[in-house]
Amino acid sequence: QVQLVESGGDSVQAGGSLRLSCAASEYMYRVGWFRQAPGKEREAVASIYTTHDWIYYADSVKGRFTLSPDRARKSVDLQMNSLKPEDTAMYYCAASPSSVAGPWYETGSYSTWGQGTQVTVSN
Repeated sequence: QVQLVESGGDSVQAGGSLRLSCAASEYMYRVGWFRQAPGKEREAVASIYTTHDWIYYADSVKGRFTLSPDRARKSVDLQMNSLKPEDTAMYYCAASPSSVAGPWYETGSYSTWGQGTQVTVSN
């Protein structure tokens, strides 16, 4: 069973930066970051197909967030810059093998999830 562990969540002021890390027990075909704010549905933030390094971002984070895979560490980091209060959420790492189909932005396309790390952005 693959295990995912997120780290790096914190409280920051608007305009600040954070770097989240997702460490995996083995490198998976697809690794994504999702977030969920209180009272809202979980939404996709970014995802990478590690075989080809295809990377996708949600429109709300394009130009501010960057995914960085590290094969040696079996991790995928999410660099978040120019943070806004609306980025406040619990951030989850998710992964799936190539056998799991579906678009990168759907939660059902991922078979393994981490416990989450909290990001709070204040004015």
